[in-house]
Order: sequence, then structure tokens, then C-alpha cells
Amino acid sequence: MTISFGGPGLWYATRATGLVALLLLTASVLLGVLTAGRFASPRWPRFLTVGLHRNVSLLAAVFLVLHIGTTVLDSYTSVQLSAAFIPFVSGYKRFWVGLGAVALDLLIALIVTSMTRMRLGHRTWRLVHWCGYACWPVAVAHGVGAGTDEHHSWAVTMTIGCVTAVAGLVAWRLLWRWPERRVLRLSLVTAAAVGVPAVLSLSGYGW
Repeated sequence: MTISFGGPGLWYATRATGLVALLLLTASVLLGVLTAGRFASPRWPRFLTVGLHRNVSLLAAVFLVLHIGTTVLDSYTSVQLSAAFIPFVSGYKRFWVGLGAVALDLLIALIVTSMTRMRLGHRTWRLVHWCGYACWPVAVAHGVGAGTDEHHSWAVTMTIGCVTAVAGLVAWRLLWRWPERRVLRLSLVTAAAVGVPAVLSLSGYGW
């Protein structure tokens, strides 16, 4: 019995793990924003948000490892393992795969700094942690450029939904300290929720 690394099985696995990783990364970012804003309620204590954020991030890392593994094993793409860590050295879709490597490196920095938080100090950890959140938009760009499902309406809808959710929550978080300006807060959140899909559609990323 022989094992083939050029069939459609690895290709489907790469697509599936990449999409799941994007959804989990999006959930991790949303939970991170809620954690930073110290969101809590009687039915949803803050420690629950913190715990979910940590566990979802680790689960996203697991699916990211699976995504990288299936991509490297797939003989069709011919992506070397080093290209998963070193940006812009891949012969296959160099720029877009390079963005994936950047996102992975940033995620690794997030995980390492979280594990060594006590040694780094809160200020240093927070600075690196917030800079590390750049891995999410880079990962989204990687999925749009390198993915093979982005011409399907369901994939477009999923990506736009992820971007809209993060944009809306970030806008709300930035304006959280302005309780007296509810109209402005709601207006900006609405603009983010409506404007992001509109911009993506006008730029050609649509149906």
C-alpha cells in the first residue's frame, strides 16, 4: 500500500484547516478585545472570557499547525517547511504564502510572551501582545490571496463576516470611554459594520 501526497485529500484538508483556523483566530481576537475592555456581567464573569480567550487561541494554533502540515505534505503546492516560518521564500504564491508566514511568526510571539508573562513584566507583555494582534489581519489577507475558495460566495461571506465583527467590536472598544456620546459610538460601530463589506466589495473582493 502506497501513500500519495498529491491527491485531493490533502488539498481539502488544507482548505478546511485554514478556514477553521481563521474562524478561531477571529474568535480569539474578539475575546481578546473583550478581555482588554474588562467586559463582565453577572451571567458572564470576566474569568470566563479570559479562559475562553486562552483556550481558543491554543485551539487556533493547533489547527494552524495542521494547516501548515497538510500544505507542506501536499506535493502539488510544493511549499517547503521553511517557507512556513521565513516570509516570502516560497515558490508557490510567494507574497501570499509569505503573509501566512508573517502571521505564524506573530502568533508564535503571542504564545511565547504569554507563557513568559511573569518574567517579561506587564508593560512589555502588553506591548508585544497588542502588536501581535496584527497576525489576524495578515492572516485574513493570506487567506484571501492564497486561498482557493475565495471565489465562492460562502467563503466571501465568511471572510467579510469575520472582518465586520472585529471592526465593529474594535470601534466599540475604542469609544467605550465616551459613555456620554452614545450616538457617536453607535454611528461608528454601524459605519464599521456597513463600511467594511462595502469597501471589500468595491475593491473587487466580492461575488
